[in-house]
Amino acid sequence: MKKDWRHRAREAALQILYQREVGKLDVATASETFFAWQWPDATPPSDDLRALAETLARNTVERLEAIDAMIAGTAERWRPERMAVIDRMILRLALGELLGGSDTPPAVVINEALELARTFSTEDAVKFINGMLDSARKKIGGP
Repeated sequence: MKKDWRHRAREAALQILYQREVGKLDVATASETFFAWQWPDATPPSDDLRALAETLARNTVERLEAIDAMIAGTAERWRPERMAVIDRMILRLALGELLGGSDTPPAVVINEALELARTFSTEDAVKFINGMLDSARKKIGGP
């Protein structure tokens, strides 16, 4: 089954955010490293896919303070830095999109985050991320 290019862009954005976090890199360097050395396909990504991935990652980092405050305010007894890195990056990416005034409906953003968790994390993480994002969506005021 071929994945939608927007989903592939979110996967790439997640991996860029992960590299940024673990490697202490800026978004541009993490993006360049990912697309030059870790892109999984034989053919390079489309310009649209790459642009969306970079935009999602950059917008997430620009809103990081507000995103982490929302995570901390939504997760009882869980500070963002205590969460598994990949789960924290999935939450940050989705919240960055929800807080950023994206044209993508909140339900789609949340579903995409759950698919990322199914791919990159555990089933327990899927449930945790679903609960967190649903609570955050209500706080933001989305449908």
